[in-house]
Amino acid sequence: MFAGLDLGSRNVKIALMEKDGSLQLHELDTIKFYREFGKKAGGQLTVDFAALGLDVAGAEIAATGYGRQTVDVRGARVIPEVKAHMLGAAYLTGLADFTLLDLGGQDSKAALVRRGRLVDFLTNDKCAASTGRYLENMAAVLNVSLEELGRHCGDPVELASTCAIFGESELIGKVVEGYSIPSLAAGVNYSIFKRIHPMLAKLASGTVVFTGGVARSRALAEIIGKETGAAVVVPEKPEYTGAIGCCVYRGNVIV
Repeated sequence: MFAGLDLGSRNVKIALMEKDGSLQLHELDTIKFYREFGKKAGGQLTVDFAALGLDVAGAEIAATGYGRQTVDVRGARVIPEVKAHMLGAAYLTGLADFTLLDLGGQDSKAALVRRGRLVDFLTNDKCAASTGRYLENMAAVLNVSLEELGRHCGDPVELASTCAIFGESELIGKVVEGYSIPSLAAGVNYSIFKRIHPMLAKLASGTVVFTGGVARSRALAEIIGKETGAAVVVPEKPEYTGAIGCCVYRGNVIV
């Protein structure tokens, strides 16, 4: 068995992969995970898999994610986020040539993959304006669910602010002006695209594999395809791509 941990800023994703490729997927709130199932000693984190109800005896473990630089998981091989997501995306889609776009809770990443190899990548962890946290905040302003927010891309309101904090104030101003919820939601989704477009343009290809929790936004996937002309592929359960990539790495599924 191979076990992959993606230590995200908002959630921890765990993937268990048998040698036949079958998967078990689990997700926990990050704070709950660290408080209840992890104990740090000697600079390393010991994960209580038994308390999680997971039998990983004999498993080869790899870890990645937002917390990888501050949390050294005992018994695990730590690999870079971009590599984990690239391996997971290639495994889940069967593609060898694509642009990877991963939008997580608090950072965004893009990578160019050719013949199954990482050619170049860009990351942005300095601003939350193109992440899940930004979408959560904007959905709260509009008093809609993330699912509802992710349905709209037509007739977008123009949102000029490039800052997550100022963006909320600007959105509130548009609400006061009387714009409809669908137009406001579309404007939020287009504002995300405008922030990630420079990365996609620099690492362009004919196919974009969209991963991370934000990839559940159907509207954003549609916008990316429409504005870039690329085919957009969203793996099933895209938020687990990094954890699955860790399993792929340990299993040497992709060489």
